Amino acid sequence: MSSLTDEQRALRDAVRELADDRIAPRAAQIDGDAEFPWDVVELLAQHDVLALPFPEAYGGLGGDLLPVCLAIEQISRVCATSGLILAVQELGSLPILVAGTHEQKTRWLPELASGKALAAFALTEAGAGSDASAIRTRADRAGQGDEADWRISGSKRFISHGNIAKYVAVFAQTDADSEAIRQHRHLTCFIVEQGSQGFATARLEHKMGIRGSPTAELTFDDVHIPDADRVGDVGEGWSIAMRTFNKSRPGIAAQAVGIAQGALEVAGRYAAERVQFGKPVGELQMVSAMLADMATQVEAARQLLYAACLEIDSGSRQAARWSAMCKLFAGDVAMAVTTDAVQVLGGYGYITEYPVERMMRDAKITQLYEGTQQIQRLIVARDVLAQGG
Repeated sequence: MSSLTDEQRALRDAVRELADDRIAPRAAQIDGDAEFPWDVVELLAQHDVLALPFPEAYGGLGGDLLPVCLAIEQISRVCATSGLILAVQELGSLPILVAGTHEQKTRWLPELASGKALAAFALTEAGAGSDASAIRTRADRAGQGDEADWRISGSKRFISHGNIAKYVAVFAQTDADSEAIRQHRHLTCFIVEQGSQGFATARLEHKMGIRGSPTAELTFDDVHIPDADRVGDVGEGWSIAMRTFNKSRPGIAAQAVGIAQGALEVAGRYAAERVQFGKPVGELQMVSAMLADMATQVEAARQLLYAACLEIDSGSRQAARWSAMCKLFAGDVAMAVTTDAVQVLGGYGYITEYPVERMMRDAKITQLYEGTQQIQRLIVARDVLAQGG
């Protein structure tokens, strides 16, 4: 790609080779068994892939967004669950990266960069999905003074890796005043460590796709949190969450692009080999037109993703717009392309002998988590109206 440096191309190709050789043979089993692939975590850690989201000062490889997305894309080509390992590691760590103190970064990030610990991000609740102002999980002071400790009570739902992450970024209400809620100054971010007394996994969800990635409901029963584990100022949680999403949504776009690319590759190989009416089905006009449209959509999504990464890393004032656009477009492309891939394979596309049915199931989640497509459209539209174009 002309937009990539030689170093970025080398990273992309190295991760692609690793994914093809070591992860692709495991993908069907991961999906079928619906078990988290700890062996893939170890593999990614050994090859420093999990270090990509972190600055060198904290044991990482730089922390730039584009290399992270290149890796997620290549892994997701063969296994969306495995691509999500890196995406969620970035997501759960971003509150620390964007708002943590140097002491907090020094304490937590080296362990996360090495892959010795996993991170998760807990904002969503059963009654608070797109509407974060409806969050009911509370954090109350446990003592006197500005640096008093905290007690967290409540629950979170649909938390990727919530039951296996050592560190969970939890957003809780610290001010129920209606004016604070209106101004989004009612949330505060805390890092809760797995094993803390009162912190438990209530259940795991049974899902259509990304079946090897656990999605947990978490409960907090008067969980004691030292003030040193509060990230950012009291009431800064909403801002931290939004800054996190600006950098994490491209990772979901990368997952979507990877899924779509993987489906395109399977469909292209099948169409070149499958003979009907005396010729490969890829030479039939209607099938060839589908393949052309699929390839065009995938490349358009990829280029938008790469452009978004560069804009966000450069400090663009329109980071939220770029982040939303790339996730919106890539998620819709992933769903369309994987559906068409199943169609190209016909009956074979509907059975587990080929991976496109799994890819189609996996693709759907990219239109849902980290903000639905409808929320992404609202973000983009509001910016268009505010900027006049």
